Formats: sequence, structure tokens, C-alpha cells
Amino acid sequence: MTIDPAHVIADEAALRGLFEAPHALAVQKCQDHLGRHAQDFIRRSPFVCVGTQNHEGRADVSPRGDPAGFVKVLDERTLAIPDRPGNNRLDSLVNLLGNPAIGLLFLIPGFDETLRVNGRATLTTEPALLQSLAVQSRTPKLAIIVKVSEVFLHCAKALRRSQLWHADHRQPRAAMPSLVKMILDDTTGAPDAQEMQRLDDALEDAYRKTLY
Repeated sequence: MTIDPAHVIADEAALRGLFEAPHALAVQKCQDHLGRHAQDFIRRSPFVCVGTQNHEGRADVSPRGDPAGFVKVLDERTLAIPDRPGNNRLDSLVNLLGNPAIGLLFLIPGFDETLRVNGRATLTTEPALLQSLAVQSRTPKLAIIVKVSEVFLHCAKALRRSQLWHADHRQPRAAMPSLVKMILDDTTGAPDAQEMQRLDDALEDAYRKTLY
């Protein structure tokens, strides 16, 4: 697809010209610290999306999940996010080494509102902190410390439009192939059904053994 340059929005004035001015509450809600409701939201949240960029501006968003409250509120301007075992690509962590800017989006199952937190990140292996972030006696290798610069609650429109939490909008997982098959289909090609089943079983076994 080729986009007609005449219809490209190239500056902020042209962009804002398409919209009405923001509601006063949308401006007022933005804070530079974690108020009591923001802290309570984070302690209730089992899931956060972590947005990062590398030093060249390449963006990435990574999901992080754990028991509710896994992101630790250290004080009204500081958060600690444990790094659990993953695929070892380390995309977010490498990005933060080159560009410490970070954006977080917290979700709570059943809540249509979300919480957005922006700040700057540091990676740490401080032993006492990591021990406080342990789950099932497994201590993370490191934690992301976020120095908060911007906090605000986000309205419910996106989740209400998507009906994310509505049971009658859940899609059966069998509607698409397994994760392993989708990756192989798009790369080297998937093996026969028997070998595919072995690979799928191996992934499920790895999930059971390596969540922490």
C-alpha cells in the first residue's frame, strides 16, 4: 500500500486540528508521582505491558505477568519489576541499556480502566531487592527499577470497545495453530503431525518447569 503524501499528517498543528481540545480532567489527571489510587492499582495488577526503545528509536512492547502485585511499589516515585525467565532475547533489557525511557500499561482483570506510568529505568541485581521479588522460592536474575516521571489513569473506552473481559467474546484457542507451528510455518516449515505434537508437548513441559 502506498499512502498519498497529501493525506499524511506531518506536524502537531495538523494533528491537533483534527480533534477537539482535551477535556480539563484529561490534563489534570497527569501526575509526577504514584498517588494512593495508582499504588493500589499496581498492587492489584497481575499484568503490565512494558514499552521500550533502543538508542536508534526502534520500539518494542513486552508483556509481563505474575501474581497480583508483582510490580513492587518502593515509594511514590519508584517501582521494581522482576525479570522472570523468558526466551532470552532480552529485547526490552538491551533497549533500556541504550535508552532508559520506559512506558508501562497496567491491567487488572475485570477493570476497564488502565494505568499508565512513564519514567526512566535502571537494571539492578541488588540481592535484598531480588529476594523480596522471589516467587515459589525462585529469585529473579535482575529487576527493572523505574523512576516515575508521569502517571495517569486511562479511561475505559478501549477495553469496552474490545469487550476484552466479556466471556462471550472469548475465542477458542484451537481457532489458530499452536505457537510452535505458527513459528515454523512462517520460517523453516512445520514437520509432520507426530513430530509437531512432540514439539508442542515439549513447549508445554517447558512452561510447567520454567515459569520461575
